[in-house]
Amino acid sequence: MHRVIGERDLAETELTVEEAIEIYRGMVRARRFDERALALQRRGWMSSYPPFKGQEASQVGAAHAMAEDDWLVPTYRSNAMQLTLGVPASDILLFRRGMGEYHSGHDRPVFPQAISIASQIPHAAGIGMAADYRGADHAVVCYFGDGATSEGDFHEGLNFAGVSDAPVVFFCENNGWAISMPRERQTASETIAAKADAYGFDGVRVDGNDPLAVAETMTDALSGARDGDPVLVESLTYRQGAHTTSDDPSRYRDSEAEFPEWRTADPIERYEDYLREQGVLDDALAATIAAEVEDELADAVETAESTPDPDPETLFEHVHAELPPGLSDQRVHVLEQVRRREEGDST
Repeated sequence: MHRVIGERDLAETELTVEEAIEIYRGMVRARRFDERALALQRRGWMSSYPPFKGQEASQVGAAHAMAEDDWLVPTYRSNAMQLTLGVPASDILLFRRGMGEYHSGHDRPVFPQAISIASQIPHAAGIGMAADYRGADHAVVCYFGDGATSEGDFHEGLNFAGVSDAPVVFFCENNGWAISMPRERQTASETIAAKADAYGFDGVRVDGNDPLAVAETMTDALSGARDGDPVLVESLTYRQGAHTTSDDPSRYRDSEAEFPEWRTADPIERYEDYLREQGVLDDALAATIAAEVEDELADAVETAESTPDPDPETLFEHVHAELPPGLSDQRVHVLEQVRRREEGDST
């Protein structure tokens, strides 16, 4: 299935005007966060950063569909989803500076970002299986990119979910590239959504640059997952920038000619045009939202910059109940190096 809702009147969708504007606000916030984070990285404020420009509609639309007690199992490019779910922007920035991932202690059920490709997919299946075992009502959303579908963890996780009827929505954001590898060179399947057939549940494709289509598709998928029917959603979007700040896409990406315009066009411009046509967004409201987002991000950067560095000893906390000898030796070595640095000993 390939849903496109942006061509319909807003009144024909299940979203209110307030919800449609909130999705727009979330997309603007995500874009400005991405731009600000990239600029901060370029001046050495943090070591690396994975841009997601062009994927705002996909992530904000998906997160909008989640209930407050639904779990998100994210990866490193899921910042827009986390922001939409209420994770403070300062937390994400602090994580990129080496701090604990959820510094503020927010209470949304969001797992830490998985850096290793696809490693979170079996975890999501297990979380869903546990929810089913305990009779919980919540569902699990597992976010990953198209490149993750080439990893063994993808197949193992989906197989467990299918056999166990786990309440999981596997949300694959197909942005066209697995680092430098185009989708057609990593799988012979006609679509990624079709892979769900092998595991005994449904797969669905959606226009990932249409936030209303994504929100509606994810709402249906989450409803089915809560009834014990896992779903694989393939959200078709496009990565406008680099894979990470250490990547140069000009070395492998010549043009966007292989994708249709609806997939490569800017999703924020597209959605803003739609809302204006629907008569629910004007220049004044757009300017107000932009100003509020700028203030929010300025506060987030200030919070991150004013947060003291963590105690180096926290590196060894929450790893083992009792540190094994190897880690104990490392702990002694690290603390000794910190002491020497503080005392100005360069030996």
